[in-house]
Amino acid sequence: MSFDSRRVLSLESRRAGEMAELIRKQGGDPFVAPSMREVPVEENAPVFQFARRLFDGEFDMMVLLTGVGTRQLNRLLATRFPESAFADALKRVTVVARGPKPVAALREMGLSPAITAPEPNTWRELLQATADRAERRIAVQEYGRANPELLDGLRAHGADVTSVRIYQYDLPEDPEPLREAARRLAAGEFDVVLFTTAVQVSHLLRVAEEQGIGPATLAGLRKAMIASIGPTTTEALEEFGLSPKLEPSHPKLGLLVREAAEM
Repeated sequence: MSFDSRRVLSLESRRAGEMAELIRKQGGDPFVAPSMREVPVEENAPVFQFARRLFDGEFDMMVLLTGVGTRQLNRLLATRFPESAFADALKRVTVVARGPKPVAALREMGLSPAITAPEPNTWRELLQATADRAERRIAVQEYGRANPELLDGLRAHGADVTSVRIYQYDLPEDPEPLREAARRLAAGEFDVVLFTTAVQVSHLLRVAEEQGIGPATLAGLRKAMIASIGPTTTEALEEFGLSPKLEPSHPKLGLLVREAAEM
């Protein structure tokens, strides 16, 4: 089975070249339109306030949601505090990782998490993994957009939760390929659309609305076969009335492409 020359849209940013090659290997005709970039939150004062509280022992648990955010937090704190201060502080609390990317970032710091959420590594698995823990003063490193479901879930378990936002998502520096993707969707030119993170759909429809083609772009998505990397991305799609035909057996880029080609 293969894509059989079907036109495949991907909105992958960090691994755009790899995604295009994966689609070609499965017999598809790829169009990869990077949809986002991670930008630092301009006001870092709350992050440094969090750090002082962490160093003073005011937290029992630190939840790390992304590898990029973990690394950026470590680098940011090293601009004001000793280089090892963040790692040293994490050794004194229970560290929870949402998935393999923050685990890898911790490993670079010489650390291992006490708890790692199992696949598919969503806020639901993380809540379940921490449900029976005694720690109640919890800091959560957020990513891109807020995760109210996780924060509310932790609070429902009796926790005092502090969110720490390190970066946010914005449109790519060159948004023209994303705009073209919206136009081509509106024209019905794609057979398959691959989504690999939740923010991709909102950015795609944002540029569609800016061009006055929001409803037509949504219609084009509904006509295409949509594949989603996992539950969090699927939830974002469903907010716009879109129903993916596929989530891969594991949330990996290669499996997403291969299993979509087999549909």
